[in-house]
This record gives sequence, structure tokens and C-alpha cells, in this order.
Amino acid sequence: MKHSICILLTLILLSCNSKPKKQDIPSEEKQPNVLIILTDQLRAQSTGYAGDINVKTPHLNQLESISVNFKNAISGMPVCTPFKASLISGQRPLTNGVFMNDVQLDTNAVSMGKIYSKAGYNTAFIGKWHIDGQGRENFIPPGNRRQGFQFWMANECTHNYNSSTYYDNDDPTPKTWDGYDTFEQTDAAIDFINSKTNSDNPFALMLSWGTPHNPYHSAPQKYRDMFKPEDMKLRPNVPEEISGKIKKDIAGYYAHIVALDDMVGKLIQNLKDNNQLDNTIIVFTSDHGDLLGSQGAYRKQQPYNESVRVPMLFHIPKALGIEPGKRKAVLNSEDILPTLLSLSNIEIPKTIEGINYQPYLEGIDDTVGKETVIICAQPFGEWNRPKRHGREYRGLVTQKYTYVKDLNGPWLLFDNDEDPYQMNNLVNQAEFATLQSDLDKRLMARLKANDDQFLPGAHYIEKWGIEVDELGTVPYKKHSIKAH
Repeated sequence: MKHSICILLTLILLSCNSKPKKQDIPSEEKQPNVLIILTDQLRAQSTGYAGDINVKTPHLNQLESISVNFKNAISGMPVCTPFKASLISGQRPLTNGVFMNDVQLDTNAVSMGKIYSKAGYNTAFIGKWHIDGQGRENFIPPGNRRQGFQFWMANECTHNYNSSTYYDNDDPTPKTWDGYDTFEQTDAAIDFINSKTNSDNPFALMLSWGTPHNPYHSAPQKYRDMFKPEDMKLRPNVPEEISGKIKKDIAGYYAHIVALDDMVGKLIQNLKDNNQLDNTIIVFTSDHGDLLGSQGAYRKQQPYNESVRVPMLFHIPKALGIEPGKRKAVLNSEDILPTLLSLSNIEIPKTIEGINYQPYLEGIDDTVGKETVIICAQPFGEWNRPKRHGREYRGLVTQKYTYVKDLNGPWLLFDNDEDPYQMNNLVNQAEFATLQSDLDKRLMARLKANDDQFLPGAHYIEKWGIEVDELGTVPYKKHSIKAH
């Protein structure tokens, strides 16, 4: 009898202790941390791993080697605020109403910070925000205007990288980063990550740098000294008559890129030192590219490869069983959030329009990523209509082709495999009529599915109550302006 009682007590004790304590669960069984490293105006072509002969990016090359590389990723509306709003909300620009710079993403949006916070994550945002629309140096108070991000060291928008304003959490007093802000913001991110090393809850951090966006010649001298304009090799689609200016500017652009490459290395080394890399999803991307002389133009908005193609690396913990390597899928801006949520084992809200690419990455679904849509709903700013001949457009980007039409009809058709610099426009050429017709039908079918009527920009400006100036641009100020 006593023997039986002893056995029973032993079984009860073993049962009580069979469930491991939270801190004893192996790291691969915990929900992964999430680190989004967002650059500004870094085109996909301008990294070492992408084959740019002008620049060495060893840390990005290393990250690419252990990541999924969506080599055909694009920015569906290649401008700062629209991209950020699509990233945060998982919605297309004509759904969330953010298709121009310096307007506000709905403060009631079902957005990234809110979703991750609700799932128990420690959420943080550091750097350039640019979706508040109420002044570029305004204090953004805690609450819905921060879209669910709890820790906060950010500012709406500045490109004064060596005297950059930010706000520290709840303090409404503006502060200035002490030096080159890409470096200072990286250090702040590392401090945040380190503060959560022993936390029971994972973190979700977005680090949003302003570089390598112009001004091009403002990286620390050490990095500027690495590049001489006369040594720069330009893309074949840069006209000779502007090559001198482009060589000078692109040398400064690469200086910013090498500086941020060093910061990528610093972040990854810190994760390794804290044994967090193996349980951290890292997304490295950019809001859009920079033409930098290609097609005779600068900056973004336009539908050419240097503007719409962006780096898109997903470092995924080994426990999820997804092999690193290049992928052909044409991933779009609104697809990032649902894919991240799925990889984090968080239910995807019904408000999200983007595609969850986890089944594709697992080899389960190869029907997605064949093509996607790019748009310019209203040309403005650096590509405004009166002075820069900007135009509304809708386009279809496939794994091989780019097809674009404006309000007057077909505009551009490129075979990106045969013509990677997009120097031979095939539109309306008789021998490509069947191809053009097919791409046009597919584009129009996608626009219909997206409830996009492809109307003039004035229609969308009126619909969303956006105030613009004579150039069709939202006139931004340092401090408060009316938001929609």
C-alpha cells in the first residue's frame, strides 16, 4: 500500500513539472523577434550582392547569403509616404488613401504596431516616420498617431542627417541626434534590442533610416573619401550629357550606402552576441529607388526599374524550415506585413490586402508572385505635372516584363531579361502586338480586382480631401498642417 502511494505521489510530481517554464523553452520554439531595417531611396541595383561594381557592401552581402532574396521585389507606389503606409497597413494606396507624401495614414488603421502589440510583442519605432502628415518636425504624441508602436525615438521627416531632430518617447521637447543620424539611430536600436534580451516577450522593431536619400554629399568624410567621381561607372541608360553631374552625385550616394552597410553589420553582430540572430526575422528593404540619371531623370515615382525595384531580404529563423536563396516572386509593398505576420504565427487581419508569401517560401504555393501592379495616382513634387511632366499611370510588372499605360493609353513595354536597362521601348510595335494585348488584359483585370478605375489624380485628391498647391503637391511645413 505504502509502495503504491509513493508511486502515485511520484507520478503527480512528474506531471506538475512536465511543462517547461517559459524561460526554459528552447529559443527556436519561441515566437521570433522581428527587425525591419528600412532605408530611404536605396535602389535594388546599388549593392555588392546585386552586382554593382562601384560599391562593396560586405555586411549586406553576408545578410543576403543567409536570407531569402526577393530579387524582383518592387515598390508599388514608389514614393516615401505611400510605401510606408502600405508596409504598415498591408493595404494598397488607393485603399488606405495614402498616394502622396505628407498625408496621414488613418490613425484608426489596423496596422503593424497595433497587431504586434496585441500579440504580446514589445514594439518600437526608431527614425523617420513620415505617415503623420501634420508637420515634418511636429511632436507625435503617444496614441493612435504612433500606430501601436510603444517605444518611440522618431521624427516625421528630415534629411538633415548631421543635425537630425527626433522625439524621445513621451517627451515633447525636440532633441537632436549627436552626429550622423544613421549611426545614432542604429545605436538606439541596439540599446532597445539589448534591453529586451531577457524579456519573456519578443520584440518587433522598425529602424527607419533616411539615407541614402539625397542630399548625397553628407555622409561622414571617411565614407566620402572612398569614392571619386571620376572612378564611377554609370549605367548605360544615363545620357552622356549629364554624366559628370551624375558621377559626382552617385559617389556621394555610395558613401551613404557603405555607411549603412557598416550599420547592418553592427546590428547583426549584436544579435549574434546576444544569441538572438537565430530567432529573429530580419527584413532589409527600401521605400523606393533612385533614378540617379537613368532615363535622364532623378529620384522616384517613375515606373522605371531604378525607381520601382527595391532590395528585399528576409532572414528567416532556421526553425521555420525555409531555405535561404534567391526567389523570382514579384513581391509588392503590401505583401510584406501579411508575410511577416504569418512567419510570426499571428493571424492576418481581414483588412490586409497583401499576399502572404509563407506558403510560396515553403514550396506549397507557386501560383503567386507572377506579376503585380505599380501605380502613380497623382504625380507631384519632384515629378510634378507642370514642371517635370509627371503623369498618372498604371503598370504590370512580371518576372520578365514591365508594361505601363497612362491616361492616354499604352506608354511603355520592356523585356527586362533582354533589356535590363529598359532602353528599347516595345510599345505599339507590330511584332509585339500579341504580347502587349495580353499584358494589357492582365493589367486591366488586376485593376478591376483592386477596384481601381484609373481616374485622373484630381479625382482621388477630391475623394480624400487632400489640399495641394499649384504643382499638385501637398505643401509640407516643419510644423502643423491639416491632415486628411
